[in-house]
Amino acid sequence: MTEDRVQPALRVVLTDVNADVVESWRAAFADTPGIEIRRGSILDEDVDAWVSPTNSRGRMDGGVDAAVKRFLGAGIQLRVQRAIRDGFAGSLPVGSAVCVPSGAVTPRFLISTPTMETSSQNVSQTLNVALACAAAFQAVHRQNDEKPGSIRSVALVGMGARTGRVPARVCANLMWTGYTLFNDHRFEDYDDLRATITAQLDDIESAPAGKRVRITPPKRAAARR
Repeated sequence: MTEDRVQPALRVVLTDVNADVVESWRAAFADTPGIEIRRGSILDEDVDAWVSPTNSRGRMDGGVDAAVKRFLGAGIQLRVQRAIRDGFAGSLPVGSAVCVPSGAVTPRFLISTPTMETSSQNVSQTLNVALACAAAFQAVHRQNDEKPGSIRSVALVGMGARTGRVPARVCANLMWTGYTLFNDHRFEDYDDLRATITAQLDDIESAPAGKRVRITPPKRAAARR
């Protein structure tokens, strides 16, 4: 992990065709400024990066992944899988993400983050949505560290709410958790990200359905000279 760094404001669009997800976002993010929420397709969003929930192998064969591949072309899956192979030995753990050039003008980048290990897996009883959402936003940090200002806007769908069968309100609350962590801390290591989230959300099953949990970031590392 590293010390927090000043980041330019990030425009965040939450968009989904599912009305229940949209209404749940409106409730979960009601007191969170700077978030645009609307009902519609992510394919219509003019932003720097789209976030696509995927599986650990980066097979874009269902849900939003399949729609994105049809829109951007088959080459996008090859780029995602190459990044997974090069960075994660071919299997992207839940709570990690890759950011690749899209090959298009809009969006310029695709962030792929797994909400499940295999396609069509039920993840409704897991913390995968929080892990995936947090990892996607950390990928924004990483890309902007590499090329400052390259991602100033990003669009996300309801992660896990369709194929993963996560209830809309649970999905919205866990995505709120992932987003707020983006503003609070920047992780060098996805393992550290996963450990931090899991330790604080492990007993969330016993919490009220409408409860949101804000992750307490790790203590800052000493500033490097």
